[in-house]
Amino acid sequence: MADLSFYVSPLSEEIREEGRAQGRLEGRAQGRLEGRAESILIILGARGIDVTHATREKIITCGDPELRRQWLVRAVHATTAEEIFAGNSEEETAAG
Repeated sequence: MADLSFYVSPLSEEIREEGRAQGRLEGRAQGRLEGRAESILIILGARGIDVTHATREKIITCGDPELRRQWLVRAVHATTAEEIFAGNSEEETAAG
């Protein structure tokens, strides 16, 4: 029979807890990122600005939190959805 004592050892529990903590951090970051995308779309919608499918996809699929923050700020003042992307360098656009 195999020795399974490692799985109930303090070291094993510490490793599992580190994994759970890392998972919680990643989950929170992902939640903030998704929330920011939702906020951008809500602001544009509340202001009566049409959002194309391509623009919606670009906002939702962007994985850069700083770029989404910039878009969120721009959404408050933009007159078109495309204006939120104004000023992005080619590198930022590729990253988003």
